[in-house]
Amino acid sequence: MEFLNNFVLPQSAEHIELLHYMLLVVLFLFIPFIGMVFGGVLTSVIYKNKAGKENGKYYFRFAKEIVEITTINKSVGLILGIVPVITALLIYSQLLQNSKVTNLDYLALSLILIMIALVFVYSYRYSLSFNRIFNSISKNQLSDQGVVEDIDILSNESQRISDKAGVAGILFLFLGIWFFITAITIPSLYRNWDISGFISGLFYWKVLSRLVLYILFSLTLTGGMVLFTFLEDEKNKRIKDEEYSVFVKQKIVRLTFYSAILIPLFLLISLFGLPKDSLIGPVFTYAIISLGLLFLGYHFLYMLTKEIKGTVASLLFLTTIFSIAAFIISDQKAMATSTKFHSAILSAQYDKYYAELKGEGKTVQINAAEIYQVKCGACHAWDKKIVGPPHKDVIPKYVGKEAQLVAFIRNPVKVNPDYPPMPNPGLKPNEAEAVAKYLLETYEKNK
Repeated sequence: MEFLNNFVLPQSAEHIELLHYMLLVVLFLFIPFIGMVFGGVLTSVIYKNKAGKENGKYYFRFAKEIVEITTINKSVGLILGIVPVITALLIYSQLLQNSKVTNLDYLALSLILIMIALVFVYSYRYSLSFNRIFNSISKNQLSDQGVVEDIDILSNESQRISDKAGVAGILFLFLGIWFFITAITIPSLYRNWDISGFISGLFYWKVLSRLVLYILFSLTLTGGMVLFTFLEDEKNKRIKDEEYSVFVKQKIVRLTFYSAILIPLFLLISLFGLPKDSLIGPVFTYAIISLGLLFLGYHFLYMLTKEIKGTVASLLFLTTIFSIAAFIISDQKAMATSTKFHSAILSAQYDKYYAELKGEGKTVQINAAEIYQVKCGACHAWDKKIVGPPHKDVIPKYVGKEAQLVAFIRNPVKVNPDYPPMPNPGLKPNEAEAVAKYLLETYEKNK
């Protein structure tokens, strides 16, 4: 996907921040929806297969209704299942422009797999409706044998589609989610991502732990959504079979409980799998909020085991949604911190590009030594520690990497835990470049 670098331009610091907010919105829309679709189809296929093996009179009906609730309709599938992945692909191509670490290949494959998956999923959904229609037709009342044969052919074809499409939908959707989770994990581990192989990235333990976390969230969210919708239908007298009502409640509460119980473990594994320099206050804050909402959801789930009420089911669904949202925010805060250095480089490139467009690219004489003494001298010296480390110890790692040094000067991040974080000196792009060059030249002279 390197060709996308030819179509994107460097972004200012303000635009980069806006892109991070846009990415949050995209993830808020996509992850809960695609999670419910996956959880719904998986549960539906399991109960449809049980209907064939055990001949349970409610299994097929339950399989049909659960997939109808979670997939909503094809238009929503397009808007919430495909458009967000395309948008994320465009956003990441801006945020990780010209970076050696990229996630665009994973995102592109995720988009293809999810598109294929949704075709199978909606084919499966509508085939179940046709199966029910064909099964309800009494062939004994039909006098035309040709019509009976046509119904048999269509019924068998519909059954074949539902058998194949459901399993295929689950497989492609699982792979699409796996590639997508890998794609959003890479920027969060940006500075520590040292996996070279494409396949190796998929099987990296930090990716797999997040995949399990999101699958558990998906099943929990599916349970909350189905239970809430079912109880609303029951309340409005659309479901009158009391025995079926008890059957659904028992199955869904059990599914939700077993899915939710392991979420805190994998959430903590994912959190502490982040690089140390990404574990800033907001990352912990939103992770704690996510856990708090999850435990509140456990309380609602316990209440449902005692007495099943629509209001409690709706609260369970909402707390699960907000718990996922809080974890997404935590993860994106970690990503913003992890990629801050690269974002600073893009911002510096933008300032230079913008200055050239305005005709301000003429060389201006800058006294770098004077700027260094005024802006840096209070905390730094060349050969001794003051507030920050001596520059003779830190400059060598920037030899041949002047752009990175410029980016650090303009947007410093905490690197060494033995020293306090460096405040932003507020230098203009050309001033930061001059100071960076001055430091590198000073190092070469004193080697």
